[in-house]
Amino acid sequence: MSGIKILAKNRKANFEYFLLDKYEAGLELQGSEIKSIRAGQVSIGEAFVQIENYEAWLVDSHVAKYDAASFFNHDPKRKRKLLLHKKEVLEIWNEIRQKGVTVIPTILYLKNGKAKIEIALAKGKKMYDKRDSIAKRDQEREMSRNRKLSE
Repeated sequence: MSGIKILAKNRKANFEYFLLDKYEAGLELQGSEIKSIRAGQVSIGEAFVQIENYEAWLVDSHVAKYDAASFFNHDPKRKRKLLLHKKEVLEIWNEIRQKGVTVIPTILYLKNGKAKIEIALAKGKKMYDKRDSIAKRDQEREMSRNRKLSE
């Protein structure tokens, strides 16, 4: 994909959750925030999405302060509005009303110079599901090693 630069990934997302539906959303940012994001000073590992008054908000993401912004700087942990269509927000709201379903950010990237975030509806995995994931990953790793050795 041309014009896309991945800046941050939620590496635990696939391990901790079953990812159901994915959505692409824009972010409403301040000037110092986009500069800091372009510099790669962002983390979405602890973040989650909250729906309030038909609006989606990214909560607990960390965008480091931009040094050159002086007193125009932003709060690193502030809530950031996600830019989604109202129809998408309603779909998400109907899904998260079910027990055990949440919305988490998976990837933050730049697309044609604009910051975008991929969010996913997620259902938490139980411990035995996580063990299955580890076993599958180890099995695939072993198979790829065997293929390399046989070549």
